Amino acid sequence: MRRYAPALVCALCAFLLPPLLAATKTAYLLTQLTMSAYYVLASLGLCALMGYAGQISLGQAGFFAIGAYASSFLSTLNLTKLAASPIVRLLDLTGLLSRGSDLYGAPLLSLSPWLAFLAAILLAAAIAALIGTPVLRLKGHYLAMATLGFGLVIERIVRGSKILGGADGLSNVPPFTILPGLAVAGGRSARAANFAIAWIVLALGLLALVNLVSSRAGRALRALHDGEEAAGAMGVDTARYKLNVFIIGAVYAAIAGALLTHYNGSIGPGEANVMKSVRYVAIVAVGGMANLTGTLVAGLALNFLSLRGVFGRFDDAVFGLILIAVMLFAEDGQRLLRSSLGALTAARGRAGRRKGPQA
Repeated sequence: MRRYAPALVCALCAFLLPPLLAATKTAYLLTQLTMSAYYVLASLGLCALMGYAGQISLGQAGFFAIGAYASSFLSTLNLTKLAASPIVRLLDLTGLLSRGSDLYGAPLLSLSPWLAFLAAILLAAAIAALIGTPVLRLKGHYLAMATLGFGLVIERIVRGSKILGGADGLSNVPPFTILPGLAVAGGRSARAANFAIAWIVLALGLLALVNLVSSRAGRALRALHDGEEAAGAMGVDTARYKLNVFIIGAVYAAIAGALLTHYNGSIGPGEANVMKSVRYVAIVAVGGMANLTGTLVAGLALNFLSLRGVFGRFDDAVFGLILIAVMLFAEDGQRLLRSSLGALTAARGRAGRRKGPQA
């Protein structure tokens, strides 16, 4: 039961934090906390791949962008001119189309956000399976370079494609109605509801990974992390497990990207930038690699500070330095955090002793 505590805390925060922040007149923080939850969801998928399977990936932002762009493109694609075609009529009869208007007030007939969301997840999973089959045969820095190349390709595609908005990205993304009266969308009035949705999704994603790593498959992944040859000698199908966890990580990133896009109402090529992938890796490293709770805490803290503009123009540099520090000075991220906090506490103690005699 103890291993489910972080997921339970997330679920409780989904309902307890909004009234608490409203009472303290800091409800504006819900926006950054909502976005942080989606970014942490993508980090958790990478934690399963890196921390438990031992396979590094610098392409997580690419899968995030695939989910975001696929869902936003399909849900904003105007099918009005094809309304008479049999396929569009069938989709309309089955309730899989939504009606609205574009930025200029013209009628818009597009796919339901639910259908676009599912299609985005399937697309990310298919691409992960397609590239993962050959790429995961590589090891070490070769694997890192291959996944980095994938991320760069995705960024160039979304930035250079006019159909995807080019450098401006896609806007006017419609709300994602989950239940009647409950939708993933921006707006001050829906701030608390969207916070609850994001944190419930985060709790469910965390719960699923906790069950995975506690199962027989999780033990196989840990064996794979400790030694691929030894795991194979013990009967673990290493190729299948590596591919499956790679797909899981891609699906988590795609879900996060799609939901965040519907929440913001837009998506730009910056989400596919390679530095976004570095951020995810840095968060997993600081959290302690094979530590879902550590990734959760580190991701929420670092993303919240970043979204609040604490790091300013040095935002990317801070995440890069964090990753370098973890690689140089700590075997895992938790050790770095403990040593940093210990040094900070000791420094404050020495400062207090110096001020004591002067007083």
